[in-house]
Amino acid sequence: MNLTIAILIGVIAGTHISTWGMYKDSMHEGFTWPKYLRSVVVGSILGGILGVVTGMDLSRPAGMVVFFGLVYAFERVTLELWKGFIREEDQSKYFIPMQFGVGGKPIKDRRIRWSAGVAVVALLVVSVLGVAVLQRAYPDLPAWLVLITIGSFGGWLTAFGGAWKDAPVEGFETFKFFRSPGVSLFWAIILAFFTENWLYLGIGAAGYSVATIETYKTFFFPSKPRGKFAGKPILYPKMMRARHYFVPVYVTIWLLILGTYALAFQQPHGGLLGDPPQESVSRSDLLVF
Repeated sequence: MNLTIAILIGVIAGTHISTWGMYKDSMHEGFTWPKYLRSVVVGSILGGILGVVTGMDLSRPAGMVVFFGLVYAFERVTLELWKGFIREEDQSKYFIPMQFGVGGKPIKDRRIRWSAGVAVVALLVVSVLGVAVLQRAYPDLPAWLVLITIGSFGGWLTAFGGAWKDAPVEGFETFKFFRSPGVSLFWAIILAFFTENWLYLGIGAAGYSVATIETYKTFFFPSKPRGKFAGKPILYPKMMRARHYFVPVYVTIWLLILGTYALAFQQPHGGLLGDPPQESVSRSDLLVF
């Protein structure tokens, strides 16, 4: 049953990601079901893997809300690594290239891109292992210090990665740079009521940060094209209307998330800011990319 819940949460997270991605891109790229379902499939696979590796108890709302953030973050990292370093695609259709590049110019040499990708993965692995080691070495650090460092760490990685890709083309935006760490810190504070595991806290907060910021950019500014398509023509105008049929699905997922949080707060919950935990989180130091 725990594995089934993990896979289901992965499907929900993937559907959430697929929907905002489709809503922003479909008028430029068109719509196909295989592309829409890509994140759904990846999310379900990662949900199953993370369910086994972490051993989290997903029968309780507290475990569900933390796990959703984990799956969301891992799905985003997996797809962005694939798009940035592995996928071969014509970058001329983008205003901001999606492939890894330097100074806003994509690197065509596959060997260089793959080497850079390996370096990024190594950095992520070292970061994850480093957090696990730090928690074992200094388990009694003040909660506020853990939150402003580990809690916002995923947001800082997103901010620097986004600045590397976007700033050479559209210029550096101070608000945009600090937005991800700030939103990650907010979600870390919320998650700290349900987990005392620093890894789950940092990674989960990063996942919710992406979900929140993409919702804001997509649905609060629906007529503003994504940065990567700025100035590009709308090739599929019919999608301007058809994409609205997916909005109820997206809203329903947010309602499920918020409802699960409400249930989690009503039950006893252990965490950095919650009640004393009943038992330690199992296999926390095995969570690796």
